[in-house]
Amino acid sequence: MGLLIGLTGCFRPVIPISTHPRYPIDIFYENERPDRPFTEIQALEMKEETPLNPVQRTKDGRMVQRGKNMQEKELLLARLSLQAKRLGADALVNVRYKYYTSATTNGYVLEGVAVKYRPETE
Repeated sequence: MGLLIGLTGCFRPVIPISTHPRYPIDIFYENERPDRPFTEIQALEMKEETPLNPVQRTKDGRMVQRGKNMQEKELLLARLSLQAKRLGADALVNVRYKYYTSATTNGYVLEGVAVKYRPETE
């Protein structure tokens, strides 16, 4: 039994588990700033609405569960980062995420500013 407990303490998964998705450019939320100088290119916004799923409704149509979905947020952020990359941006700064619900939909809004890093002067 002791050997089994000792071996399980040494276990490491073969496939590394990542909790942070990778995006084609750097992402900085409202409370973060890059440590490099940058020039703003353009403010960007991405919106999407999805219908409520059956788990979120009761038979009388009332909402019983909010649909805030991290996968939806990550998908929107990936699309926003690709849009910024096409503009020539190196990063998105001041990224804000908003979520809202209505009687029939979940709504997501993601905003950020596409920026280009400036060369660091010495």
